[in-house]
Amino acid sequence: MSLSPRGQLVFGALALILVGAGAALYFAFFRAEPEVPVLQEPVVITPVKEVVGTSVERRPLEAYTLGEGEAHVLFVGGIHGGYEWNSVLLAYEFLDYITAHPEVVPAHMKVTVIPSANPDGLFAVVKKEGRFALADVPKDAALAVPGRFNANEVDLNRNFDCKWKPESTWRSRTVSAGTAPFSEPEAQALRDFVLRERPDAVVFWHSQSNAVYASECENGILPATHAIMNAYSDASGYPAVDSFDAYPVTGDAEGWLASINIPAITVELSTHETIEWERNLAGVRALFDYYSSTAR
Repeated sequence: MSLSPRGQLVFGALALILVGAGAALYFAFFRAEPEVPVLQEPVVITPVKEVVGTSVERRPLEAYTLGEGEAHVLFVGGIHGGYEWNSVLLAYEFLDYITAHPEVVPAHMKVTVIPSANPDGLFAVVKKEGRFALADVPKDAALAVPGRFNANEVDLNRNFDCKWKPESTWRSRTVSAGTAPFSEPEAQALRDFVLRERPDAVVFWHSQSNAVYASECENGILPATHAIMNAYSDASGYPAVDSFDAYPVTGDAEGWLASINIPAITVELSTHETIEWERNLAGVRALFDYYSSTAR
């Protein structure tokens, strides 16, 4: 059957339409470039850095705060300086962890880390200010002993206002506790920060008694202190101990905190050489869970 000239034009037009539609479908489904998803930049939250005071030799005491919640927990390392240098490394490791993983800090919480509460004592051992590496620590452990004290040769954890005496003890040794409570600028810096911020709890990292100790002054252990001690102990595996009784201690920071109704615990690592990261991370997470369950 032959088409008229008009039919031929109509047929040709239809054929072109069909070919065009087929080509469009082909390119749409088979040749089109796949969509590239737009990647979200990771959220980076930088802790707020504050110099809360200076040491005898004018080194800064730095505090790093992350979060804006109501429940505030303060972590302090290195009050015994280079003698307990691993407590400083642990504090920096924790700071780096929450900086890289801010989501682990509950929304209702604020966390502050003071990695080195005795920077002069730390410098006396590692010969560096601020951050340092394991390679900076002397191999001879005896060289770390003088770093326990500040540049005035005062044991800073005997310089706080709880049962203070001008002389105190460390093991079988008599140590200076300063000329008065808070005579040392490092103790003053910690005091002033605490009085300004009124944290809900304070955790001190020390070494090497392998335990978590509660704090008390004249009126016994605060109920919340017992709760956070047990939470940290259960998660980390460090034994929970109500009272340090190996030798008499006066003027300790934890006791002063108890006297102003702020719960405080002392976490003693089991050695002077390691940070026992997994154990302490578990303990910190348990504290976060505790404050999540008691959110106001």
